[in-house]
Amino acid sequence: MNPDQPITELFTQPGCQPCKAVERKLVQYGIPYIIHDISTDENARERVRALGYTQTPVIIASDGTSFSGLHPAKIKALRDD
Repeated sequence: MNPDQPITELFTQPGCQPCKAVERKLVQYGIPYIIHDISTDENARERVRALGYTQTPVIIASDGTSFSGLHPAKIKALRDD
């Protein structure tokens, strides 16, 4: 992974089917990302809560914008930023 390349963050938890679908879309569109499991990472869980989200998946784009849920158009737009 190129350290200068923007990274998208995906916040997930076990058993979250929409999380798996978002991850598949990130791979499909060639968007570099890192995963945070909020069930085991307290810092990640607090970041999600601080943004006002109560469920996963949560996506934080490299520019700091965020959204929750499976939104293919928003995910694809991450590639074009």
